[in-house]
Amino acid sequence: MARIKRGTVSRRKHNKLLSLTKGYRGTKSKLVKVAKEASLHAGQYAYVGRKVRKQDFRTLWIIRIGEAVKQEGLSYSVFINKLKKANILLDRKILSSLVVDAPATFKDIVDIAKKA
Repeated sequence: MARIKRGTVSRRKHNKLLSLTKGYRGTKSKLVKVAKEASLHAGQYAYVGRKVRKQDFRTLWIIRIGEAVKQEGLSYSVFINKLKKANILLDRKILSSLVVDAPATFKDIVDIAKKA
């Protein structure tokens, strides 16, 4: 059986890994073994970060809606409850964008919810 030399394959893998960790501090961007660990940890942080970003945006939407509704004389929880009773099926993302982009439309929705 013929002998297979893997030097070029290993070098290519190492270079790919080191290009992924470019910009990391110290040996994390220079030594292959340390760079591999740093890359794995970075992947874990990125995965968690994608989940946290969704939580953060929902929190932002709720804060925006809560402040806008407070000016109309309602609390956030009462407003959401009245929306459900009025059978208005708008999610928090849409309501938040209405607060920012179309305050008059949002005020109309609040008035409809108040009557419910």
